[in-house]
Amino acid sequence: MEITRRRLLSALSAAGLLTVIPTGRADAADAAADSARLLANTVGVFAGTEASNSRTETAAKRAAIDKAARANLKSMDAAGPGELFAGLVLGTDEGRLNTAYKQLYEIALATRAPGAAPDLYGDEAVQRRVIDGLVWLHERYYGDQSKGYYGNWFYWEIGLSQFISKTLVLLADEVKAYRPDLLRTYVASMDAYLRNGTDGDVNLDSRFHTGANLADITTNRILQGALLVGDGGAPDGEARIRKALTDQLTVFSTIDPYALDHGVTDGYYADGSFIQHASVAYTGSYGKGLLTRVVQTLKILDGTGFAHGGELVPTVVGWVRNGFAPLIFEGWMMEIVKGRAVSRPDTGYTDVAIVVEAVVDLASLAEDTAGADATALKSYVKHIRATSRAALDPSSFVSPVSITRYADITGDASVPAEDLNPASRTVAFNAMDRTVHRRPGYAFALARSSSRISKYEYMNGENLMPWFQGDGAYYLYLSGQDQTQAYGVDYFTTVSPYALAGVTAPVEERRTVPELYGKPYYDNPGHPLNFTSSSESQNTYVYFPCGTGPHSGGAVLGPYGAAAMVQSDDVPYRDKQKGILPDDFVVHRNATSTKSWFLFDDEIVVLAADVGDAAGGRAVTTTVDSRTAAPDDLTTVTGALRDGRPWSGPGTGDLHWLRYANSTRGTALGYVFLDTPRVRVALDEVTRSRRVVRTANPDTAVTRTVLGVTVDQAAGADPACLAYALVPNAAEAALRSYTRHDGPLTVHANTPRLQAVTHKGLGLTAANTFTPGRHETAGLRVEGPASVLVRRGRRHGDPVTVAVADPTTRRDTVTVLLHGHPLGKVTGDPRVRVTRVHGGTRLDVDTRHTYGRSLTVTLRRR
Repeated sequence: MEITRRRLLSALSAAGLLTVIPTGRADAADAAADSARLLANTVGVFAGTEASNSRTETAAKRAAIDKAARANLKSMDAAGPGELFAGLVLGTDEGRLNTAYKQLYEIALATRAPGAAPDLYGDEAVQRRVIDGLVWLHERYYGDQSKGYYGNWFYWEIGLSQFISKTLVLLADEVKAYRPDLLRTYVASMDAYLRNGTDGDVNLDSRFHTGANLADITTNRILQGALLVGDGGAPDGEARIRKALTDQLTVFSTIDPYALDHGVTDGYYADGSFIQHASVAYTGSYGKGLLTRVVQTLKILDGTGFAHGGELVPTVVGWVRNGFAPLIFEGWMMEIVKGRAVSRPDTGYTDVAIVVEAVVDLASLAEDTAGADATALKSYVKHIRATSRAALDPSSFVSPVSITRYADITGDASVPAEDLNPASRTVAFNAMDRTVHRRPGYAFALARSSSRISKYEYMNGENLMPWFQGDGAYYLYLSGQDQTQAYGVDYFTTVSPYALAGVTAPVEERRTVPELYGKPYYDNPGHPLNFTSSSESQNTYVYFPCGTGPHSGGAVLGPYGAAAMVQSDDVPYRDKQKGILPDDFVVHRNATSTKSWFLFDDEIVVLAADVGDAAGGRAVTTTVDSRTAAPDDLTTVTGALRDGRPWSGPGTGDLHWLRYANSTRGTALGYVFLDTPRVRVALDEVTRSRRVVRTANPDTAVTRTVLGVTVDQAAGADPACLAYALVPNAAEAALRSYTRHDGPLTVHANTPRLQAVTHKGLGLTAANTFTPGRHETAGLRVEGPASVLVRRGRRHGDPVTVAVADPTTRRDTVTVLLHGHPLGKVTGDPRVRVTRVHGGTRLDVDTRHTYGRSLTVTLRRR
């Protein structure tokens, strides 16, 4: 069951939330009872219950809670004059204020966690120390809104309120007895800090109150409302809860890019994409944050009368199945959806542990409303545990209850370990310019960009050298490998930012934002664009600029796919040429390329045309691949030249194929050069500090052996064409087979107008067209820009299947002619009209408002 955006929004407006939020106010007694249940649920989520905390599986979590509380109390004991915690200087750094509230929360948590030591659990004196700390912080650093709101807006509107609200929930009874004025004092201040809101409440028209941020804000307000009800303010508190739930429900609806609500593009799309910050592909960071928050909200609402949360569970299950599962490979979150978080040391397996906790709880919520979904989710949890190359530590979960649920799932022999993905799957996340191709043994992840989606995300000194991460960068994950040895922060640390796998880049040196401007942002508030740390212009031109070209997308036919992108300049470069940007604002002109990726079973075929520098003034490199290995791993590079002679690298040569093997890790990857200029192969030992990619990283030196497979073009050279195939896990014998005249791959065209390949073994022809007009290739005629896949059976009379997509998202109709015997429509999308014409079969595909979605049809000779 999928709750579409239009369906849900229709229900919200026309039916007054009848399907999710009960109409009418509860009487005071019911509101009080429901609020008490909500608060008790919240305490259970974060502190655990008697049942959960009595189990051995939660021992490590309880020990961590205890350790944090004691360390924080010790720091309070050691605090000097003007300090709440020793050495934590407050007043100018919002992050430190957030730390102070976090440490108070950690102490309060220990006093409510069943099974904690008696000198913490329920200890009134400890709880009053926390309350005194809340009073102290409010009087000195939080209560005066004229002095607050410096630095990052997130802390003032979300982060601080999260810890304050949860602490007040944990200590609600003691606050009421000891400082009865404190709750309303803090609620008033938290309202006052919602400066991007309206009258101290959410503003759905604000770009700050969307997606994961909106879920965080509204969850805080739900807790505040329940506290107010418990404090005798039933009408005000219940109204706050209802309003917060109504606002939060908008994040459950599928984004319709052709009918945006409040102009918001942040959220989940029909193809599984997730976007935050208006244009950043962000499933692996903000997306997982939203997943966590809404599942927590459903848990704290459980059994209350404020909402029928079970009706929302199928929507969240859809996020997991179609949005998260394709992006998780053997317990690792793929790089293409992490935004600036790619530069953090703890992404990848840690990201997936966060997702697993949400899935565990979602399975529990689904048991009463969607039994089949609950079973599938439990099987998926076991699948991740069985395939992950890193042990998942459930003590990292937020909730002790989640830890026990996880233990119950993994210990249940009746639950099979099964992926939510089919073994072979291609997913076109065209709404966020990403493509994922999965096969037993490997997964391929591609990052594209366009005038709709950002080329990268940089912010707050994170992801300092991101410039080409959305220009066709790809990541090929090999099964059985610890992905921290292949990707993660150390990949971006040791691989040149100009030589990410798949990237065409000009040969030049760029400087990071802090190097350019002496700050983590461009500061120029006096300019008409008002460049401040949180301004919209900072987003557009510094933090996450989009490209300027519309062509980025692709088609999927069953488990196969085609993707395409025309590399473009970014918005800052374009607008600097128009004279819009200040003179001291630094921009960069991009290289040029038109690229296709054709996704088969054993091969990923890459075609690139018009590769070079449009102005002709710079050299350009195109990186076929960059891979990293530990310096003591045994790696070898072997291959063959086009004249048949064997070759071994490093070096430069007219190569026909190449094989890179890491015997220590048991992995191998082949490269078949179908039509490519001379290839340079390097195998270098690189040592750099993790701080080169993120200013907050520890100054930890990382050493990796880096394989670089590159095609170089000299300054002033004519545009080049490249055609090659990546062959995961290939043996040398398999690579040699591609050099025969009867090899499986045929490249029909590789120009800036048309790129097309046939895989003879699969009977599959794939074509990307890029320009207006008629394009002819391999028995196909395509009108205008499109992505087309055609698969023909081996025997006479076998069906022909076709998929068509509009990679520009702008066309109303794509017309395709299949030459040969006329065919009739058997099944297919109603948007595909089939007409028999002289010389073949004409397909008129209605692509209007499909946002790049593939439309398919099955045809048969009649």
